[in-house]
Amino acid sequence: MATEVKVIQPFIGGEFVPSKTGKYTDAYDPSTGEVIAKVPCCTKDEVEAAIAAAKAAFPAWAATPVMKRVQVLYRLRELINEHMDELTMLVAKENGKCWEEAMGDVLKAKEGTEQALSAPSLIMGESLMDASSGYDTVLYREPLGVFAGIVPFNFPAMIPMGWMTPICIACGNTIVIKAATFVPQSAMRFAQLYKEAGLPGGVINIVTCSREESQIFLSHPDIKGVSFVGSTSTGRHVYQTAAGHGKRVQALCEAKNHALVLDDAALDRTAAGIINSAFGCAGERCMALPVIVVQEGIADALVAKIKELASGLLVGPAYDKATRLGPVINAGHKKFVTDWIQKGIDEGARVVLDGRDIVVKGYEGGFYIGPTILDHVTGDMTVGQQEVFGPVLCVKRVRDFEEGIAAMNANPFANGSVIYTQSGYYAREFARRTDGGMVGVNVGIPVPVGVFPFSGHKNSFFGDLHCLGKDGYRFFTETKVVTSHWFDEEEAKSTKTSTWDGTI
Repeated sequence: MATEVKVIQPFIGGEFVPSKTGKYTDAYDPSTGEVIAKVPCCTKDEVEAAIAAAKAAFPAWAATPVMKRVQVLYRLRELINEHMDELTMLVAKENGKCWEEAMGDVLKAKEGTEQALSAPSLIMGESLMDASSGYDTVLYREPLGVFAGIVPFNFPAMIPMGWMTPICIACGNTIVIKAATFVPQSAMRFAQLYKEAGLPGGVINIVTCSREESQIFLSHPDIKGVSFVGSTSTGRHVYQTAAGHGKRVQALCEAKNHALVLDDAALDRTAAGIINSAFGCAGERCMALPVIVVQEGIADALVAKIKELASGLLVGPAYDKATRLGPVINAGHKKFVTDWIQKGIDEGARVVLDGRDIVVKGYEGGFYIGPTILDHVTGDMTVGQQEVFGPVLCVKRVRDFEEGIAAMNANPFANGSVIYTQSGYYAREFARRTDGGMVGVNVGIPVPVGVFPFSGHKNSFFGDLHCLGKDGYRFFTETKVVTSHWFDEEEAKSTKTSTWDGTI
């Protein structure tokens, strides 16, 4: 039976509208290699129409009391629960995450929605009576207007509908999401659920377009801020350009997270944690663990254990619940990753496990790469320094803690960092001295829950306020400070006032 190919339509002003573009991109089911959608490269006029719809919706939405705004999110949360299997299948089908991982993507979108339910408390202001004698000061947090969200392919539910949209709209703003061309269907389905939950048209708008049309978001006068997730080179450009036009920017970028494994680590459990962290989501996540830095005394034993466990991972289609490693996103990315593996070999890394030639029976057209392990990677090899974004684990060997943390901190990225040890002393030293913004102690993927910020450092982040946590609320609001003074009968008749008028 031929696969149904869906023609994607942008979501503008609360409705799906046919695009007038003549340019469409194929989106694939990574498990089979079959085309499942035609995705429009929306025109400049369509992108601007989405911004105009968001601008038109802003005054009424901003004037809606926050208690009523979050009622929409309460209803959305119930709809996510109701449609959990459908949304999970959609993520698995268009992204290639295995079933458990795809469900986790949806659950993280739900977590971001639940975090936004705290908006009435977290956008509360502050006040001080008699800040100066007879003068009272109140601080309010107010929405800014229209935001743009530019998202990658690797988490089609969590990033646009967990990290960006919920807090943005709970604070009273409106948003235009530029969905990833390879995986637009999850975001579009969420838009339908938001509408069903009672969200007014125009508060959320979703387009798909090329980088050329995306430039509109960076300079358009009606866009007040940009939330971006993607490559470091693009993120730096987004930050510089949008900030240069006076916009707020949070740009979450690449990573090359390292784990330091000391010789007192619990070997079996550490190996299991590394397997999950390195090969989960096919390595296509910025909090993956693509490098371990291992003390020489246990390196051989640990690598052997990791090879044993990795060799047992079942590689297969995303929607088979037995699968533990699904495909990468498309043929182009498969080539990108396999080219990096060859580059690592050419640079002198030793191949422990090679997943380049894996074939999944019955799914020969899928974009599969098996777990790959490169040992004896050194600091001068680019494979151990740059983001590969695939199921590839690099092993660096070091003498001790000091050499290990130095090797880790030499990396230009600093999203996350991990230590495996049973030593409280070294765990504390590591947490204090690592450059990583999110730190794990015996935790391979140290992504905090949404009440904390996703706090990458160095070339993994550009901006001042991270997404999620209290930073998220600060990013999507601006402060207004009101000072009031009321005259008594005597002062009302006075013709004198201080130069500083109550501020001193």
